[in-house]
Amino acid sequence: MGDGGEGKPHYAGHRERLRERFLKSPGALPDYELLELILFRAVPRRDVKPLAKELIARFGGFSEVINAEPARLRETKGVSDAILTEFRIVRETGLRLTQSKVLKKEVIGSWDALIDYCSASMAHNPTEQFRILFLDRKNVLIADEVQQKGTVDHTPVYPREVVKRALELNASALILVHNHPSGDPTPSNADVEMTRQIVDTAKPLGIEVHDHLVVGKGRHASFRSLGLM
Repeated sequence: MGDGGEGKPHYAGHRERLRERFLKSPGALPDYELLELILFRAVPRRDVKPLAKELIARFGGFSEVINAEPARLRETKGVSDAILTEFRIVRETGLRLTQSKVLKKEVIGSWDALIDYCSASMAHNPTEQFRILFLDRKNVLIADEVQQKGTVDHTPVYPREVVKRALELNASALILVHNHPSGDPTPSNADVEMTRQIVDTAKPLGIEVHDHLVVGKGRHASFRSLGLM
């Protein structure tokens, strides 16, 4: 039975109306409808509202769906390679937009943008990841590199390797960042000890460690703010 005109499938009119609503007021759309708009591109000839609602219910929200591991997404019937590609495009687009606000800029004065970038990059990783932001003498971000990847609750970090890379890049300062897949950004005793070792190794060479950020889901912790360094 037609919905947007004789001969059209029932979902065609819904797609047209949803696109119009999005253009008028994008912020008013609930998560599942925003997800539908992305699914439209990957699934041109099917009603995708049930799939969008199922994904939101399963993962908890739009961001959680977009950042979910492909293997977990595939557990939901109807998730194809085309859908996974669209999700990856959205994820990469968001990451590059947040990155543009901090790369080659003075990060100390753009702290909120830096937190947003770190969260977008790491908050949903299923395993721990340790990355380093390398800064020049004016605290401009000159490089952002993943140093190590670990397990769900541990990442091996070698202070000498951290400092060696800083010297190679002629960096004057560092910001250490890692995520806690559990979602709780509270620093562990191992985090504190590892940070101390890096600070002690870097200081004699004139390299300052500005902070160590721990990223959780929707939250973060700063060693500097907590008085841990």
